[in-house]
Amino acid sequence: MKEKTRRPHSAQNRKPTIGSSRKPAPPSAGKRVTLPRALSKLGYCSRTQAEELIQAGRVSVNGSLVTDIEAWIDLDTGKIAVDGNSIAAETPVYLILNKPRGLVTTRHDPEGRPTVFDCLKGFDHAHLSPVGRLDKASEGLLLFTNDTLFANALLDPETHVPKTYHVQIDTLVDDEMLKSMTRGLDQDGEILKARRAIRLREGDKNSWLEIELDEGKNRHIRRMLEALDITTLRLIRVAIGNLVLGGLEKGNVRALTEDELRDLRMLSRRHPKA
Repeated sequence: MKEKTRRPHSAQNRKPTIGSSRKPAPPSAGKRVTLPRALSKLGYCSRTQAEELIQAGRVSVNGSLVTDIEAWIDLDTGKIAVDGNSIAAETPVYLILNKPRGLVTTRHDPEGRPTVFDCLKGFDHAHLSPVGRLDKASEGLLLFTNDTLFANALLDPETHVPKTYHVQIDTLVDDEMLKSMTRGLDQDGEILKARRAIRLREGDKNSWLEIELDEGKNRHIRRMLEALDITTLRLIRVAIGNLVLGGLEKGNVRALTEDELRDLRMLSRRHPKA
């Protein structure tokens, strides 16, 4: 009896399983991201909203419906559509705001407090996000963009992009205090330190300092000063890298110049366009 030969299955004959329960393998090249992240990067919606659209069967990639929120896509080659309408990347927007004291750095505040987005009423800010944060009591330079790669590069601890602050404190500062800030101070088990700390000017009972950080932990400067029993009276961010607040009026916003944007990209070397 002649034994039957089993024909191997050709990979070319197997149909892709986009939308199936099996997690698709990531693309081998290009800008590889999950589909929800792709929709977020393109400025269409948040990742949570993207997951809802995908699970509702409203998103397709290269003409095929995708319902798996873990599906991968190559941003260089994948063509995304929502409800049959093609999604293209938004024009990148880069804004600088002189944040007033008393505003929270969020889009919607559950307590109904005024937010930094109240200053952007003359701009289409539906897909803009702040680059980092300034707490409610802090003031000064705050960036907004819809370019998530640019924002992530500036915030990445490995890039060490310097941020400069002018800080008013409730005491006269001495050289040992300044050295302590650059050496590092233990606050609740976390070491907080400044890249640079200098005295700007002094009054009878308080001082103004210039403090530069190359990392940004939660309430970094305030907690670092608390470790020295110093109270922060005012905290103003005046520069990020070579980008300075300058004469921008409090509460006002403007677009970055091409030179300013180029300098920031060069500073954050991890940015793909740098």
